[in-house]
Amino acid sequence: MRVATRLHAARQRRFAGRTAELELFRSALSAPELPFNVLYVYGPGGIGKTTLLSEYALVCSQHEVQPIMLDARMIEPGPQALVAALQHALNLTPEHSPIQALAEPHVRRAVLIDTYELLLPLDGWLRDEFLPQLPAQTLVVVAGREAPALAWRADPGWQQLFRALPLRNLSPNESSEYLDRRAVPPAERRQVLDFTCGHPLALSLVADLYDQRPGVHFQPEEAPDIIKTLLELFVQKVPGPAHRVALEICALVHVTTEPLLAAMLELPNAHELFDWLRSLSFVASTRQGMFPHDLAREALLADLRWRNPQWYAELHRRARSFYQIRLEQTDGAEQQQVLLDYIYLHRSNPIVRPFYEWQQGFTLMAEPATRADIPKLLALVERYEGHEAAGYAAHWLERQLDGVIVLRDAGTPADAEPAGLLAIIALERATVQERAADPATDAAWRFLQQQAPLRGTQRASHIRFWIARDGYQDISSAQTVLAVQITRHYLTTPQLAYSFFPVAAPDFWAPLAAYADLVRVPAADYQIGGRQYGVYGHDWRIVPPMNWLALLGERELAADALSIRTPPPALPQVLMLSEPAFLEAAHEAIQSYARPDRLYTSPLLRSRIVSERNQATASIADRVTTLQQLIRESGELLQSSPRDARLYRAIYHTYLQPAVTQERAAELLDLPFSTYRRHLKAGMERIAELLWQWEFDRLS
Repeated sequence: MRVATRLHAARQRRFAGRTAELELFRSALSAPELPFNVLYVYGPGGIGKTTLLSEYALVCSQHEVQPIMLDARMIEPGPQALVAALQHALNLTPEHSPIQALAEPHVRRAVLIDTYELLLPLDGWLRDEFLPQLPAQTLVVVAGREAPALAWRADPGWQQLFRALPLRNLSPNESSEYLDRRAVPPAERRQVLDFTCGHPLALSLVADLYDQRPGVHFQPEEAPDIIKTLLELFVQKVPGPAHRVALEICALVHVTTEPLLAAMLELPNAHELFDWLRSLSFVASTRQGMFPHDLAREALLADLRWRNPQWYAELHRRARSFYQIRLEQTDGAEQQQVLLDYIYLHRSNPIVRPFYEWQQGFTLMAEPATRADIPKLLALVERYEGHEAAGYAAHWLERQLDGVIVLRDAGTPADAEPAGLLAIIALERATVQERAADPATDAAWRFLQQQAPLRGTQRASHIRFWIARDGYQDISSAQTVLAVQITRHYLTTPQLAYSFFPVAAPDFWAPLAAYADLVRVPAADYQIGGRQYGVYGHDWRIVPPMNWLALLGERELAADALSIRTPPPALPQVLMLSEPAFLEAAHEAIQSYARPDRLYTSPLLRSRIVSERNQATASIADRVTTLQQLIRESGELLQSSPRDARLYRAIYHTYLQPAVTQERAAELLDLPFSTYRRHLKAGMERIAELLWQWEFDRLS
């Protein structure tokens, strides 16, 4: 046995995937007449071109075809050097022509040329002069990094005899098969697959790490040698510091546009750097902008986070700032794209990453539903949630169709089956009867009335139905688009005070809900068709949209995302209220004394009497505590008057230290209920008047 035999056997044991590529080659060799004479394999470095050529050589031996292997790294890019290399591979002396040798009757040969990008100066000569001289039974396979020149496809002859074969990353199943052959522990594979994106060389390097250090837990930032190898694979040389930053920006954001690049670089013009990025072989372009190869993106970001985490955080901040400005300047489909780009900034967070499926160029479109869509949308609801749920869907689609979004596959007719459904119910618009007719909205409204009542023109939304055609509420590209639409609703709905988000599997969604500052609201849970739905909620009066975005931005960068607490909304130092408005707010504050969460929206937090006791930078929680203290102090003043002391006792047992019920409070005071109610009303009025007097004294 030769060493070459052992090498080949070892490679075979670790080879996985490439089924379609191998089948194409086999079918060509077994055909009576070659269907093509040139197979052009191309893909980025490390994608497995050399390994595939080795497999092609094995297939040749199985079909009694002689493989002739050439490596362009050993050949000068000149015609004579290539002919000499071919002579050497065929064991010919210089006076013998390799073309004549290849023309031996009834013998089929395959010439396999690796690292073809080094022979690109000869591409025209090969196409126009050398290859046409070869015998018709000769198959030439070239493998390189660059895509084939347009001239191959433009020539009517080569159009028939030429095949381009782009090599992509291995699929998740193929990657898992490879990791299984390399004995990578199953518990570690998700992290490995997320980082490598199925890139063969990256998979091999990480698998080598497990061979060398059994029991290791792979973290990209903790494997700088692997990152360095991958970066050298993609980025041979960066012209200067500005180019390096441009590359880091391209890796961080979803798609890079010239205005975004200029804003993040803080330059008036980034045209030259944008063109440089576009020239890189691992950077692709779409209608929306540019993006790097998945593995190049992961390697660049892992290197940046390991090398300079502060600069990574700064770039992240600049990107968020750019998107926030664009959100205010756009609407429609453009605003949806900006939101998608904004959410993409969170993909690296270990909590968020498992819940979204990212791909370049989503093929789903979100559009307002029409009445023609209703039958198909109801069928979608019935498929996943049952007949009873479809009845509730019909109830709402008839009444609030303007809150319904339908997902469509791009390029399909309008009457095709929808790819998804999103129905957002405006609870404040519905009548009492309409809300009560659906267990979901009935439970949500009762919760609002008891725990977080709406004021004035405030609004409340219920994400009543969110369903993807393929997989219901499972992770999918459709679910990601639905999440963008929901986020858009949160950010663009005026006076939105509260939102409800129901899920069929609340425990599964709990980590993402906590990250997104959504809290479980068991009181709003409901059951339909034997299935229990859990509900999450968010009070936008406590954490408004811009504060919410800031919170998520901080959490994305934190080692422990959930340790970043909810930032309070910004409050102006003083709010001037009229006497009637102040007294009304004081009555509501007294009633909410024992429920601080309700005080978070009180106008009195911005009154002068509260502001004077707090610094300008005081948190909303500090202001709530101050308001409670003022209510308590004004109540205690009532005790100094024998006539008002009885009023204080009614306030005390009802709001400051509340009894279970008002009837129980009347019993504790040993008063008839009507007398108790009279004392309670008078006590509230006296405390409100005292608070107003203190406020008025400071205004005068």
